Amino acid sequence: MDSELEERLREAFRDKLRLLPAELHAARGRTVAARDPATLPPSTRVLLKRREVAEAERELQDQRQEFQQRMQRLAQRRQQLARRREQHRDAVLRFDSFLKAVAARRERALRRAGEERARAAAERAEAARLQRDLERLLRRRERLARRLRSLRPFGDYLQDVLATMGQFQDVPTMLVHFGVLAGVRAALAREAEAGQEQLAQDRARLQRYRQETSTQLLGTRNELARLHARLEAARQDVLQWESCWTRIQSTAIQKTLLLGQIKLAVLNLFQQTTAQLRIPTDRAQEDTKAQLDMLLLCMQALADICATGTHQQHHRSARLLQGQE
Repeated sequence: MDSELEERLREAFRDKLRLLPAELHAARGRTVAARDPATLPPSTRVLLKRREVAEAERELQDQRQEFQQRMQRLAQRRQQLARRREQHRDAVLRFDSFLKAVAARRERALRRAGEERARAAAERAEAARLQRDLERLLRRRERLARRLRSLRPFGDYLQDVLATMGQFQDVPTMLVHFGVLAGVRAALAREAEAGQEQLAQDRARLQRYRQETSTQLLGTRNELARLHARLEAARQDVLQWESCWTRIQSTAIQKTLLLGQIKLAVLNLFQQTTAQLRIPTDRAQEDTKAQLDMLLLCMQALADICATGTHQQHHRSARLLQGQE
């Protein structure tokens, strides 16, 4: 706003300066019109020019002073506006702080009011709870009172028992004694019950053991019967194998005897053949296979001799046998 005002004043001053030559020229025209410059002397014309310049300077000075006054007033106005702005800013700040303080006070008041309402609700709930507790205690007091009235004959009876026995000093001592006895009785009852339960468990365990033992005995008997059957089968197998072994041994003996007879017959035949054919031999008496080979050769030679029937062939065969020998 201040810059716009200053700009307008400057534009007005420039317009005034632009109009000043025109006004001077008009005044000069009026002066010339009133007095012809051609008829005036040069000194007069110089004085007129100086007077016109002085008037222009005075007007310009007046305008300058007026402009300075206006600028001073504008500066004062600007300072006033700045002070008012500062005052307005301070007022706004104070108003904002006032609003914040009012909001804070209001928030605190609302919070206190909420706390007060919550406290009042809690106190009402506590009062209701206490009232319920009081009513419950009163009902319990009434029940205890009725129970006390119902138990009063028992108290009188205990007093009579205490006076009759003369063993205890007061009723609580007697009750403690009977309580101990009742506790001992209950403990003995629990022990007896535990013993009965343990006995039942032992009986059940014994029954299971008997069942398991009978099952195992039955299985053992079955296994024994199966083993007896296997033993009988094994004995039958032994008898069969023993009879078979006996047959094998008798057969082996027969075969051995037959083999001995064959070996002996082969040896006799070999000896007779070699002696008949006069064939020298170095075969061992136990080498039956070699003897049989020799006998085969001799029998082949004899067959050739029989086929040819010549003595030459006989000697050739003998030589052949000797050569092969």
